[in-house]
Amino acid sequence: MEQIRRRDFIRTGGAALGAAAIGLSRARRAVAANDRIGMGIIGVGGMGNGHISWFGGMPDVEVVAVCDVDQGHRDAAVQRLTDMRPEVKVQGYRDFREVLARDDIQAVSYATPDHWHAPIAMAAFEAGKDAYGEKPLSRTVREADAMAALRKRHGRVFQLGTQIHEGENYHRTVEIIRSGVLGKIHTVRVWKNGGVPQLDFVPDQDPPPGLDWEMWLGPAPWRQYNPNRCFFNFRYFWDYSGGTYADFWCHISDIVFWALEDLGAPKTIAARGEVPTNTMAETPAWIDVDFEFDDLMYHWTTATPDVPGAAGRGIGACFEGKNGSLVVDYGSRVILMDGKEMDDIPDVPRDLPRSPGHQRNFIDCVRSRELTESNLDYVRRMTTPMYLGAISFRLGRRLTWDDRKREFVDDVAANSLLSPGYRAPWVLPA
Repeated sequence: MEQIRRRDFIRTGGAALGAAAIGLSRARRAVAANDRIGMGIIGVGGMGNGHISWFGGMPDVEVVAVCDVDQGHRDAAVQRLTDMRPEVKVQGYRDFREVLARDDIQAVSYATPDHWHAPIAMAAFEAGKDAYGEKPLSRTVREADAMAALRKRHGRVFQLGTQIHEGENYHRTVEIIRSGVLGKIHTVRVWKNGGVPQLDFVPDQDPPPGLDWEMWLGPAPWRQYNPNRCFFNFRYFWDYSGGTYADFWCHISDIVFWALEDLGAPKTIAARGEVPTNTMAETPAWIDVDFEFDDLMYHWTTATPDVPGAAGRGIGACFEGKNGSLVVDYGSRVILMDGKEMDDIPDVPRDLPRSPGHQRNFIDCVRSRELTESNLDYVRRMTTPMYLGAISFRLGRRLTWDDRKREFVDDVAANSLLSPGYRAPWVLPA
């Protein structure tokens, strides 16, 4: 089969880790061996350490394999899991396909550069594995569509890593918006401050020992190794990602698409912004996008909008309705109605089931075969406008979208950017 760093997590200190391991060992003994789920974790630098903490710390899960194209990351992950769970034998791999070939693995999680998200998920589905994947969902529309088709064909469980989704603040916001107390929502504004870093121009060079650069690139176009293109900085190059815009879209747009559950796809997309200069980075220095939906305008901005309640929030969403507005970020919200500010409306029922935890929800659904909180069909719909906005930015013009056909109207150049154009021998499954 040919197809196929985020913020570092603070690691637990030695004494605390030892105490946690003792407690985990006791909890594990209460779980029968045949009730444990075997997992592999793919991509164990940076955010992958979070996956080790989450899944390696569950008594009914055994992480038996890790994979990374960097030997240092791989060896450190094996050692960390061995320290956490001495009774579980962990094998390290360079090629994720070796992980997927193991019969004792039912599910995988991945925290790789973005251009690997779709190929790994699709290969997992075809190998009969469930998958928990970091955001963004994929790099292009065609990848997202292929992921959705393969997941359905093979009956797999998928969860996108929109961890903010599990929180009480988002649940309560959804209840308030859906109650109708703000009236019909006619305008939504979402934003995330930040553009690209200053990446000095450095020469291409040989990759460092222990890094398989060919495998790191995978389906992306061939380029000589450059330290500014690799690891955390990958997100600032179009070959691999879409910058801060693509990195944070799903975390804050999630609350909008969840609350406005009947929100479909945009009809028109108009992006503007700035191409960065004096830096190796390629993705937007800033990007604003106006999306026209049926009966709703949806605005993404890089700068915090000048609306009541938004000041001081570097990321957020604002719902504007006939009767008032609501501004929300990851951990707080403010409601503005009748000249008053409040953070809740007690009369609105609390009728949404609360999350057991985003990763716990995934494992529970691996067992039950039910849809996860951030299931693939939902996050595909929620992520589609992000891809379209990036294409409008790159072409520098307004676009019209036909969601039934999943293509732009009469626009060959724009439609050519819907597909990733994998480098051989990698191919996008039909």
